[in-house]
Amino acid sequence: MIFDNVNFGNIKLKNRIIRSATHDGLADSNGAPTEKLIRKYEYLAKNEVGCIITGYAGVSENGMSPYPAMLKIHNDQNLDEYKKLVSAVHKYNTPIILQIAHCGRQTSSKVIGCQKVAPTAKRHLFYPDKAKELTKNDIEQIIEDFITASVRAEKCGFDAVQLHGGHGYLLHDFLSPYGNNRKDIWGGSTENRCRIVIEIIKGIKSKTTLPVWIKLSAEDGRKGGMNIEESIKICKILENAGLDAVEISCGTVEDGMRTMRSKIMPMEAVFEYREPCASFPKHFKKFALGCATAINPLIKQPAPLENFNVSNAEKIKKELSIPVIVVGGIHKLDDMESIVSTGKADAISMCRPFICEPNLVHKLKTGKQTAAKCIMCNFCGLVIEKGETKCLYGKIK
Repeated sequence: MIFDNVNFGNIKLKNRIIRSATHDGLADSNGAPTEKLIRKYEYLAKNEVGCIITGYAGVSENGMSPYPAMLKIHNDQNLDEYKKLVSAVHKYNTPIILQIAHCGRQTSSKVIGCQKVAPTAKRHLFYPDKAKELTKNDIEQIIEDFITASVRAEKCGFDAVQLHGGHGYLLHDFLSPYGNNRKDIWGGSTENRCRIVIEIIKGIKSKTTLPVWIKLSAEDGRKGGMNIEESIKICKILENAGLDAVEISCGTVEDGMRTMRSKIMPMEAVFEYREPCASFPKHFKKFALGCATAINPLIKQPAPLENFNVSNAEKIKKELSIPVIVVGGIHKLDDMESIVSTGKADAISMCRPFICEPNLVHKLKTGKQTAAKCIMCNFCGLVIEKGETKCLYGKIK
């Protein structure tokens, strides 16, 4: 069943295994996909992945990523390169979805060159510079930015857009009672907190023929933040607004390893790639890493390690009529088959396994493997802070 064709509305997936959005760090200085990124996506398609969701593409100047070489679709400058990307993937009859995003307070004002913005001017644990609280006009401009980015996506031939509504980015912060403390029409009740996403969905539907998907953190580790009951309400509201599919994830960057889980914190990678640790003087870094490594086994990690969003996806799927996709620690073919065949989700998506093995679907389909080789060390989740996303399999001790 996992390898059967399936239609999500008018999008025909080759199978039910989706490459989840992954920041690749392979855009050029203008935010256009480079030839290397095009070849990377083409290779995924050639090796029979059911559908590709791109790494997030920024829709607004003040909402770009702190990570280097982010995709951007905030103007018309990059359309030719995006058309090449879509054409390369479509050559293998593989649908490609453009994920569009605004990073909100989960970025650095220094990096983006202006003061960052948020629903509420809360400080971020890892990016503590102050965010500006959005005004009504600011919010309306961001809504328009998402809509015009989708118009560009349709011109380039993308099969749908996916709104990044998870992991602590701007739309997540609007949806979450933790990130959104507003008292106006954009905050307070669940309906008000959904308003920005509703307006974006309706605007995209009015200006394009594209299906609209969303990635949602069904729960996070924030006090008073997202939980499954609230997420079910949100999904129902968004489905009524015209949403076409939802991908269930969890957590925020502030939650540490909740979104990308591993048995132990990848301390070597933290001290090599994450600031301020990466810039410590050599001898102090060695000392600090030694201390961190000694206490690392005592640091409690989120559990379970595998299939950790499946329960929430199942609860949400029972309440919706649109397709539900689940991501998070899904590495084994038996688990994939079980999730789909028992109706817990309509498809599964993966990020880290495809960083490790972009030809994974072909290996699974031909019986060469029954599981991904990814060891969930999470080095890949930190190397992105300095450069191209890549697997560092074998580097971890």
